[in-house]
Amino acid sequence: MNKKEILELKRRFKKDEATFTRLVGCYVDGNHNKICKFGGKFLTLEEEEYYKYLEIANKALSGTYGNNLLELSFPREEEEVGGRQQILMALRETKLEDEALLDTYYDLVIDTYDHAGNYLILLYHDTYDVLSRTTDNDNLDESEEVYSYLICAICPVDLSKPGLGYLENEQRIGNRIRDWVVGAPDTAFLFPAFTDRSTDIHAALFYTKNTKEPHSEFMANGLGCGIERTATEQKMAFHSIVRNTLGAEAEGTEDILMDIQQNLSYMIEEYEETHDNDADAFVLDSDTIGKLLEESNVPEEKASRIEKSVSEAFGDKPPIAENVIDAKALAQNEIRLEKKEMEDQIVILNQQLSEKNTQLEERTSQLLEKQEEIDTYMAETKNYDVVLHVKPEKANQIHSSMIDGKKCIVIPMDENEQAAINGVTL
Repeated sequence: MNKKEILELKRRFKKDEATFTRLVGCYVDGNHNKICKFGGKFLTLEEEEYYKYLEIANKALSGTYGNNLLELSFPREEEEVGGRQQILMALRETKLEDEALLDTYYDLVIDTYDHAGNYLILLYHDTYDVLSRTTDNDNLDESEEVYSYLICAICPVDLSKPGLGYLENEQRIGNRIRDWVVGAPDTAFLFPAFTDRSTDIHAALFYTKNTKEPHSEFMANGLGCGIERTATEQKMAFHSIVRNTLGAEAEGTEDILMDIQQNLSYMIEEYEETHDNDADAFVLDSDTIGKLLEESNVPEEKASRIEKSVSEAFGDKPPIAENVIDAKALAQNEIRLEKKEMEDQIVILNQQLSEKNTQLEERTSQLLEKQEEIDTYMAETKNYDVVLHVKPEKANQIHSSMIDGKKCIVIPMDENEQAAINGVTL
């Protein structure tokens, strides 16, 4: 079955469209005793009860496919005389009207359903004229088949919470009477499955409210099917194996776990880009896990232990890759990567700043050395007398004159004639 087929059935669970033919039930106490049994035509229920039972039927097919909803297959022996699939077939064929058969089935549920408190077993029967569809999904008037099916819902029954209330007869506020209240289904199933919009007697659609701890014992013993892990169980089991192998408290474990999540997300995206919607689910087989752990830099020895543990835990049903993705871990990893990128940028900026500082220090040092040379030279020359070397006949021609507002010594010189100051030729 798929989401579309489930929704097609659920759309009929409404006041004006529901066609349930019969509803029966059995109330069981915490000691596994049958307290009461009831049944009758669904359409004759009182209006308030009608809506409540419709709501329970809706809940029995609600949630995420692959997590709350699991498709279970019957082994061949269960389809033979005396098998549990055969009991369901008989219930369907008798349209829940065989009291002895119903009593036998209630006993089967009581013996195989592990629940400490009180609960209610409900069985619905319905028939659905499945209209054929064209390729554009428009309904035609012609019916392809009549899909006859059962819904079984097991609902916990608990005492209402204690509290104060208005006691109308006494016209006062007082301790209100506690009563037993039927809750939403804890476990349920649809039989037979509605696969490809057709009856599939070889499978059932199983519902669990608690995806961490579904009633696996009822899958195996109540329905006689193999146990299927929910998506939540697959994620918990896979993460537990990886974390325990790496060392839950070891340094770097959290970073590796986040890298595994991120790399797995990339692998899923790549798979979806290269496969169409009808392709098989992308699973974490041995090759995929090996590649994933290698890309996540998991040490070879620990990677080998993880592969072995996953193979032992899941057997021939490897976890679906999408099921072990942790959205929270991916979000945290995105923050971690952004933080790391910022830290890397800060490191680069600090390196660049350090290089600039080094260059500035070197340039400053060079300037200081130059200044020292200048200061030294000035110190050495500031007290020297200036000695002018000219030809004797020119000595009488030397005179002072104002040039650009400054008093200057003027030495008249002929072309190609030279003079020297302190031995330096001008």
